[in-house]
Amino acid sequence: MDDFTQLSMFGEKPQAPEEEKQEGELPLDPDTPFTKAVEFHLVALKLSGASPHTIKAFKSDLNLLGSWAGEKRAIGSLGTDDLNKFLHWMLTERGKPCSPKTYARRVTTLKNFFSYLYEERAIAKDPADAIIQKPVSSPLPKVLFTEDVEQALLVSQSMRTDKEKPDARPLLLLTLLLQTGIKKSECMELTLRDIDRSDPKSPFIWIRYANPKMRYKERKISVAPEWLKVLDEYLEQRQPKGSIFDCTARNLEYVLRDVADAAGVSRERMSFETLRWTSALRDFQNDMPSDQLRQKLGLSRISWRETSAKLARLAKTAEEEALED
Repeated sequence: MDDFTQLSMFGEKPQAPEEEKQEGELPLDPDTPFTKAVEFHLVALKLSGASPHTIKAFKSDLNLLGSWAGEKRAIGSLGTDDLNKFLHWMLTERGKPCSPKTYARRVTTLKNFFSYLYEERAIAKDPADAIIQKPVSSPLPKVLFTEDVEQALLVSQSMRTDKEKPDARPLLLLTLLLQTGIKKSECMELTLRDIDRSDPKSPFIWIRYANPKMRYKERKISVAPEWLKVLDEYLEQRQPKGSIFDCTARNLEYVLRDVADAAGVSRERMSFETLRWTSALRDFQNDMPSDQLRQKLGLSRISWRETSAKLARLAKTAEEEALED
């Protein structure tokens, strides 16, 4: 069984409004006005699962290019030289500050937009392909070291088997996050109906969203059969009503904090976010296919670009540290 199955469909192509389509005519071609091409691109972003925040940012970036190049300009007439002049204008002549992070995002917008047009065969060549993306230095996310994970698991196991007051919750939570990489909000929403035991050798959890706009994030992720044993112990101990973790998110953060203290691990390294990155890094290091990992994490293709770059840097750092040891 695969690690998960993504429910939503990706890569669907937007359809032109009926009144604008004519038989035998492609929606986009080199003569398409810039603003019309932007409309198609924004629809494509939505269908690919991009967040409203990302779509809004990309729209703003492309509107800026449109105001500089001309909103009615044919997309086929824009070349690499034009885009480099636009970026130069934006940095030095526009008269408004442009931070390195904003600059990097706008370059990403250009690359995404023109790559889309090229893939749609609306233009013969991608003019943004030759643009050099200037790296923006940002701190890497924190992850747990291998020895930290091992120690945390040992501590959680001892809590589970404690003779006076056995508690399976720390081990249940820790192994769930390490195996699935789900977010804190997704963890809090899990119910028993989201646990599929139909095949005891290959159980999985469903990640679902009530908001229709978030359906693209829905997916199923496999968990180890042993996790079900810990779950059953937990259910017998806690007898939750509704959500599996029928407490506040803060309470679960305290659970992770207590594990960190007992394991001698820094508290800031034992968080939902850190465990999510640790899970993703382990899958990345185990050569999980890129698109498979993206979908497992519930990320859009655009969000995955930054995430995958950080995972590559984390993996490289881990390799260098291993060699030093």
